Amino acid sequence: MATRADVRRIALALPAVEETAGRFAFAVRVKGKAKEFAWVWMERVDPKKPRVPNPGVLAVRVATLAEKETSIAAHPRTLFTEPHYNGFPAVLVRLAAVPLRQMKALMIEAWRTQASKDLLLMLPSGAKSTRQARSTPRKRPAQGTPGE
Repeated sequence: MATRADVRRIALALPAVEETAGRFAFAVRVKGKAKEFAWVWMERVDPKKPRVPNPGVLAVRVATLAEKETSIAAHPRTLFTEPHYNGFPAVLVRLAAVPLRQMKALMIEAWRTQASKDLLLMLPSGAKSTRQARSTPRKRPAQGTPGE
């Protein structure tokens, strides 16, 4: 099963990734702006209080809402969502339940959703994602992290 140390190692091995200061999150810079692709889940424990970090769950970007639904349906023990993420292309990953190999594939795919075309070319050929490799990179719609 994956740990936060595994997530950090996987993320920082990808081209041009930086860890966000002050919280457990990873981003890639595109045109000078940090685009996060994975971050600690901020859970709403009490409806009347602010969200709090849940270190056992990671929010990870996916390419599309259809991919989000397909992934959750295929891996309900490890992936889930919550109302805060409705309409946003990200899945929540239970670190204690996700195999390391799946976590690596999720992180690579999340990175791809935010990386520029130039960075996509820098990804090692052996890096596998949850989808089959494409001959040309697909442009992703610009969307911020929920709560921004």
